[in-house]
Amino acid sequence: MAVADRRTTASTAPTASVPKATTPVALGIGLAALATLVWSGSFVTSRALGDSVPPVQHAFWRWVVALVAVAPFGARQAWRQRALLRRHLGFVLLASLLGVATYNTLVNQAGVTTPAANMGMIMAASPVLMAVFERAGGVRLGARRVTGLLTACAGVLLLVGGGASFTTGDLWMIAAACCFGSYSALLRRRPAALDGTAFLFATFLTGTVMLLPAQGVSLAVQGGFALTPGTVLPLLYVGVASSALAFFAWNKAIALIGPTRAGIVYYLQPVCVALLSWVLLAEPTGWAQAGCMALILGGVMLGAGARR
Repeated sequence: MAVADRRTTASTAPTASVPKATTPVALGIGLAALATLVWSGSFVTSRALGDSVPPVQHAFWRWVVALVAVAPFGARQAWRQRALLRRHLGFVLLASLLGVATYNTLVNQAGVTTPAANMGMIMAASPVLMAVFERAGGVRLGARRVTGLLTACAGVLLLVGGGASFTTGDLWMIAAACCFGSYSALLRRRPAALDGTAFLFATFLTGTVMLLPAQGVSLAVQGGFALTPGTVLPLLYVGVASSALAFFAWNKAIALIGPTRAGIVYYLQPVCVALLSWVLLAEPTGWAQAGCMALILGGVMLGAGARR
């Protein structure tokens, strides 16, 4: 009887001091931060290649490289799940259009005239759109998350309002931010049975095919570009790191923590882009920008953390 009592006591005693939800949340935040950091480098790349590689060709070859990088992991899974992909063809087509074919082409077009730091600042508007879509879907955001979102948003607005000149490229970036916010919100509806690498391969392949007509027109009108280390290496970076690695990390983060919380982490992007553009492109960064970046970081830490 005493043994049974001890067993009962042991089975009912608390076994863990850390909530089980902590690990998925921490992993999701880490993956979102990784994707944000890698994508920050792609904005610098878009700006650096703005004068040497036409925007559509930049996007097309980026996704060709990404497709080759993902194929060893995703092609077989996509073939196994071909029936599921056909069943959800509309979802795959829309995700490919927003996240692959359109979004990055708009970013590259903006890079022709807009400084990389401005591109990162404008893209920080996309988390607001993610939160709007998620709230419209019936998800309660919570006071802490909303406060962090507004704090980070205030930092971005102050950063943008700090005297940056408005160019036509900024309009392209606003359109890109809308595409990315819509794509991130759409990921919430990804079928649970659809493997992540199969989904990436399918969207990369579909988006590349969508870009083929624009690629043909660009070659006919603008001609090709010189294959030099200054063009090939950046394209390899955006194809492997910014596409294959970052999109996988971002999609997994959305599945773990949702678009709103991942969007708050995404506010780190203008900070990362400003620092990278300052180091690599010698674009100026002053104390006012540093203060705004601190405000953004505070908002991210407040809004992205898990509630206890």
